Amino acid sequence: MAAEAELTPTQYIGQHLTFNAKAVGDGAFWTLHVDTLATAVLLGISSIGFLWWVVRGATSGVPGKRQAFIELAFDFVDAQVKDIFHGDRRLIAPVALTVFVWVLLMNSMDFLPVDWVAKFTHLFAPEGFRIVPTADVNSTFALALSVWLLMIYFSIAVKGFGGWIHELFCSPFGANPVLWPANFLFNLVEYVSKPLSHSLRLFGNMYAGEIIFLLLWMMAATSLVGTVFASLLGLGWAIFHILIVALQAYIFMMLTIVYLAMAHESH
Repeated sequence: MAAEAELTPTQYIGQHLTFNAKAVGDGAFWTLHVDTLATAVLLGISSIGFLWWVVRGATSGVPGKRQAFIELAFDFVDAQVKDIFHGDRRLIAPVALTVFVWVLLMNSMDFLPVDWVAKFTHLFAPEGFRIVPTADVNSTFALALSVWLLMIYFSIAVKGFGGWIHELFCSPFGANPVLWPANFLFNLVEYVSKPLSHSLRLFGNMYAGEIIFLLLWMMAATSLVGTVFASLLGLGWAIFHILIVALQAYIFMMLTIVYLAMAHESH
């Protein structure tokens, strides 16, 4: 605690925003953020395990509280998919539910007090350990790229490779060969912008929330007055952040559904 008290505000924030990074090979290009990967994998296993546990014990009679909660969540997601995607939902709905639950859990890690978490993670990661996977642009971009690849897969599966190429060069301005470059550039911008907007929206909101929590904790360390004000502001921000955490998971899920639905449609 004495060492933490001697930190400047810049050092304090920098300490809590340092990834537990491990270089692969000579470290010239590949670097793994072990904290992001470990936390995301553990939360993914936990969410899938929880859903499997509830489904395994599901009954056709009066559902218990756990089963009722999962049924409400699934019906909610399925209704969103049904409104946007007018086709076979057997894969789209489970993908949307998985994305929503996983992103929601990763976002929720932002509610854990960073200093308390640091006391535990310091035992095995003294150089730093960030507990919010979605505050790492690498994880949000990886999620967005996964959806992007699924979008391309469905587009080819529905239209055929030739149909996909035809749409890429002949839509939306027409099939005249003179317009092929314009069509391709237009579609290229669309293809590039989707994973960028999909990932950066989630990352930006969660990173900003993490910064605000750190600033409030620094205020709490200044004086008794600072502690009181930081506690009040922290409570208000935590309540508001509940909406942000859930809303960002919902938006990420909805964009996933929209992109996959668009892949099934023709211009």
